Amino acid sequence: MKLYRFLTAPDDASFCHKVTAALNKGWHLFGSPTYAYDKKTKTMRCGQAVVKDVDGQEYGPDTKLSDW
Repeated sequence: MKLYRFLTAPDDASFCHKVTAALNKGWHLFGSPTYAYDKKTKTMRCGQAVVKDVDGQEYGPDTKLSDW
């Protein structure tokens, strides 16, 4: 199965740690990172899509992407 996640976090070290953790679990970057202003919290936010192929597994609506 192919999995897709979109990681987001404030523009600080927590975003880099979240993406680094995903890469170390076998996820791969997909596309370019995004950067946007959150008017509600008055902060900048980062986002990055990641994908992962998992052999021998079936995807379903109950699949917890964070488990992979």
